[in-house]
Amino acid sequence: MPDTMLPTAAEFETYLDSIRRLVREKLIPAEPRLDGQETLPEDLTQLLRDAGLFGISIPTAYGGLGLTMEQQVRVMFEVTRASSVFRARFSTTIGLGSQPILYNGTEAQRLEWLPRMASGEVTASFALTEPEAGSDAGGLRTTARREGDDFVINGTKRYITNARQADVFIVMARTVEGTRDASGISAFIVPAGTPGLSCGAADKKMGQDGSATSEVYFDEVRVPASALIGGREGGGFKTAMRGINHARLHVAVTCVGQAQRLLEEALSYTMNRRQFGQALAEFQLVQAQLADSRSELLAGRSMILETARAFDAAGEAQGPIVADIACCKLFCSEMAGRVADRALQLHGGMGYMHGTVVEQLFRDVRLFRIFEGASDVQRLLIGKTMVAEAKRA
Repeated sequence: MPDTMLPTAAEFETYLDSIRRLVREKLIPAEPRLDGQETLPEDLTQLLRDAGLFGISIPTAYGGLGLTMEQQVRVMFEVTRASSVFRARFSTTIGLGSQPILYNGTEAQRLEWLPRMASGEVTASFALTEPEAGSDAGGLRTTARREGDDFVINGTKRYITNARQADVFIVMARTVEGTRDASGISAFIVPAGTPGLSCGAADKKMGQDGSATSEVYFDEVRVPASALIGGREGGGFKTAMRGINHARLHVAVTCVGQAQRLLEEALSYTMNRRQFGQALAEFQLVQAQLADSRSELLAGRSMILETARAFDAAGEAQGPIVADIACCKLFCSEMAGRVADRALQLHGGMGYMHGTVVEQLFRDVRLFRIFEGASDVQRLLIGKTMVAEAKRA
């Protein structure tokens, strides 16, 4: 894999400033347009393309910005102060879509797909979850049988982000019959429009308006053997985890960005809302809730930055930091829920009204404790890692 040409410190800070302006001047003002939408309007999607956000995790050799993980999370801290729907439009491309190809694909696969992902020409979607296989990836039932120089895929995927907007799918399918573990799973690159591939209607969710999910159906979908990521059967779970670990850390970042916005909204409201002759923010119990939120935000931001630096130092040897990534995802997703609850409470009845920022974010952030590995799954991963480390000591 070609080396990444990193931007200089000055270049990166200039880029970060441009992202702050984009969020402040374009994305936050456009948030009311997302209400009731299936996906992000094209003009807003183009803003994300123009800002290079589809390519932040892709090396410059393949047309991306080549940012380190630490730089990526600093960018995403800023982007996710706006609605998390903006982030959702390109998140599957920079993580679950591109990283499996980048680290486990063949050079031909990288050259074919990564430049178009980096430019935003191609939206990638990641198809792992199924009606009976979510946290239990070993229960995956989608199959891919070998027929000569082709594979034929059959199965159903569920809750697939950007499926209806996707140009290509990274698909996990079982290539070894009779297996129940990860060893029989392989990963495939399946272009949208391939005969037999179809998507269901957009799911109706309690939040995340403007970020579509849907079921994806594979009915005798025939792809060439060259679509097998890395050209090797049985490596699908390893391929998936490379993207999942990247995505989990980015979800943690998103939680911090959303919590930061919620705290800003809460502080502004309590500074301007008056009760008993003074601003709400002057009451000590209100200040205590604001203080708790700021403290938790600092903890979340700090642990993400430390883990991102460890991610960069580890390179392709991600094993030792997988549990730390899970810690970030667990803590920050739970933290965002607490900050959202406090922010809504501080707004009183106004916070419960549809159309307010805190009401929308309150519903949006609830998802983060579920997807990319629910909180209890993260706890299991962390605990098992600790026991295994103690046994090796």
